[in-house]
Amino acid sequence: MSKYITKRLLTMLPVLLLVSVFAFGIVSLAPGDAADLFISPDATADQIEMTRERLGLNQPLIVQYGNWLLNVLTGNFGFSFSTRTSVIGLLGARIVPTLQLMGATLLVAYIIAIPLGIYCAKHKNSWIDHMVTTASFAGVSVPNFFLGLGMIYIFSLQLGWLPTGGRETLGGQDSFLMSMSYYFLPVLVLATGYSANMTRYVRATMIQVNEENFMRTAISKGLSEGKVTLRHGLRNSLIPIITVIGSDIPRLIGGAIVTEQVFRWPGIGQLMMSSIAARDYPVIMAINLLSAVAVLSSNLIVDIIYAYVDPRIRY
Repeated sequence: MSKYITKRLLTMLPVLLLVSVFAFGIVSLAPGDAADLFISPDATADQIEMTRERLGLNQPLIVQYGNWLLNVLTGNFGFSFSTRTSVIGLLGARIVPTLQLMGATLLVAYIIAIPLGIYCAKHKNSWIDHMVTTASFAGVSVPNFFLGLGMIYIFSLQLGWLPTGGRETLGGQDSFLMSMSYYFLPVLVLATGYSANMTRYVRATMIQVNEENFMRTAISKGLSEGKVTLRHGLRNSLIPIITVIGSDIPRLIGGAIVTEQVFRWPGIGQLMMSSIAARDYPVIMAINLLSAVAVLSSNLIVDIIYAYVDPRIRY
């Protein structure tokens, strides 16, 4: 296993390099640059050029990328063009709210989805199964921004039950319930899609497992329905469930970009949007690299878990 993990870690390096090259190329194709945000409308050509030189934007793209890569290899992601602060410091301040939002979302989504998928598989073609399946398709189909705006309109503007956005009350000390109220709408919006998707996978997998001979054998031995479902059915359904969980984690980063913007959540997603608007290339590159590391790491962790869940899998 250790040799396999080492090999996978080594193969991640060229992948990250290619991701950084493509990300840098795409960023450089955007019209204008960060110097446009630091000069006045009546600035002279010399002033514009001095600003570009100070930011290192007057150099050829290959030189700019080489300098950025050398700095990253030494652990230096540079400074933000817009805030003049360390990129590492910016990411450190924003990643905690994003991780809290992601963790709460996945916890809520799977607590709802896994039991619901098992129940629907056990009661296949019942009216509850049809209702849940229809709701799952609706949950997957509705965009996050549309659902988020609808939730804000209903629960915040019309009913006044929940805050419209943010993470805490400015200048005040929030109680536990008040702090949790800020999580409710963004978690509900994100968990809707992931719960719907997981419910469909669990239902389909459990239906297939329930028809296997070992399930009939376990029932014929007199085991209770709950033990058969949990010890035999769910355990043999873990491989596809783990696969979905592994793909949900990096997908959640992309989904959080839109949701954080809608709810003004001070996380990585909102930082990404503001950095794009400000043409803050160092921050954009750092977030892209962080997202790539999250995707590759989640895939590696899922492959390792496979070997512990299923004894037939060996690397």
